[in-house]
Amino acid sequence: MDRRNCSSLPEFFLLGITSNPDMKVVLFAVFLIVYLTILLANLGMIILIRMEPQLHTPMYFFLSHLSFSDLCYSTAVGPKMLVGLLTENNPISFVGCFHQFLFVCVFIDIECMLLAVMAFDRYKAISNPLLYAVEMSSRVCYQFITAVYLVGTIDGFIHTTLAFNLCFCGSTQMNQFFCDFPAVLLLSCSDTQANELVLFTLFGFIELSTISGVLVSYCYIILSVLKISSAGGRFKAFSTCASHLTAVAIFQGTMLFMYFRPSSAYSLDQDKMTSIFYLLIIPMMNPLIYSLRNKDVKGALVKLRNKRWI
Repeated sequence: MDRRNCSSLPEFFLLGITSNPDMKVVLFAVFLIVYLTILLANLGMIILIRMEPQLHTPMYFFLSHLSFSDLCYSTAVGPKMLVGLLTENNPISFVGCFHQFLFVCVFIDIECMLLAVMAFDRYKAISNPLLYAVEMSSRVCYQFITAVYLVGTIDGFIHTTLAFNLCFCGSTQMNQFFCDFPAVLLLSCSDTQANELVLFTLFGFIELSTISGVLVSYCYIILSVLKISSAGGRFKAFSTCASHLTAVAIFQGTMLFMYFRPSSAYSLDQDKMTSIFYLLIIPMMNPLIYSLRNKDVKGALVKLRNKRWI
């Protein structure tokens, strides 16, 4: 469609999670607690990893970036959602919607790839611990992180640019609590097949690559662990991977359900619940999963607490 025939849209209106005023109050209280937990837990994880020398290892280096990613995409959505629960109308400017869409795309991609890199790191640590420090040196870790952020940024800009070059000449009411991909496309009066194809191709490639990377890494990890003679050694090796595997299963399972269903299976109300889960619940869960099941993190917390008490 010729963009000269497109009307200028100053803003969209986010319909939010519910229109029930009583439910809005309850949900505001719940999600305020969730968002504050995200801030405290992820910032706390980043600060703890930075401050404690015993956590200056590749695994915790990647974990700090995972916490940063969780913090970024939840912050892109959380405050605006909370405002919407306190007001009748929740407008978001065209530019604001563009930026929110971009941040979510970029940092969701980054998290997908980080989980694969962390699986590779666990494989190196378990399969060849004597050469681990050499093979996963600071230089290698920074190369991985640079590649992850670069690919995530490029992919996010491609999806965002294509989505916001569409024509929006109908309703401005978006049946979501943030600027999500399906919700934006539904408001467009342009042909969105190209956008859907690009999403399926690029994000599908990232998902397929990262899931394959995780599966291959864990196949090698299992083979390496089975070679360990002592039962205690095997248990310790598996326990170091349990937190990461839990985070991968939850996050990737949600992503596959959200963006790779048949179009006939889409339900906006169901999408809202799924979006809440991966944008707010997972960022809250990740620091808890890694800290509650990790002796190093718990030890560092105790050590830091004792220092502050002294």
